[in-house]
Amino acid sequence: MIKTNMINFQEIFTMQNIIIYLIIINLFGFFIMWLDKRKAKRGVWRIPEKTLFIITGLGGGIGTIAGMYVFRHKTQKLGFVIGFPFITILEIITMFYFLVKK
Repeated sequence: MIKTNMINFQEIFTMQNIIIYLIIINLFGFFIMWLDKRKAKRGVWRIPEKTLFIITGLGGGIGTIAGMYVFRHKTQKLGFVIGFPFITILEIITMFYFLVKK
C-alpha cells in the first residue's frame, strides 16, 4: 500500500482550531492598534495602514475595531471607520453562509 503525505484539512480546520485562530488574530489586531497609537504619540515609524487592513481581512476585525475605539486611533479616518466594520460584516456573512451550507 502506498502512503501519501496528503494534508487532511478536516483535521486542521476543526471548529476548535478556528475559534483559537479567531481569538489570537483579534487579540493581535487589538495589540497592533495599541502599538500604532503608541508609535503615533511618540512620532516614530508607524505600522502601514495596509497592514491594519490585512489583519482585519484575516479575521481580526473585532480586535482592530475595538482597538480603534478604545485607543481613539484612526477614528477620524473615514476609510477605517467604514472599512473595518464593512470587512468584518462581510466575513461574518461569509462564515454563516458556509456554516449553513453544510
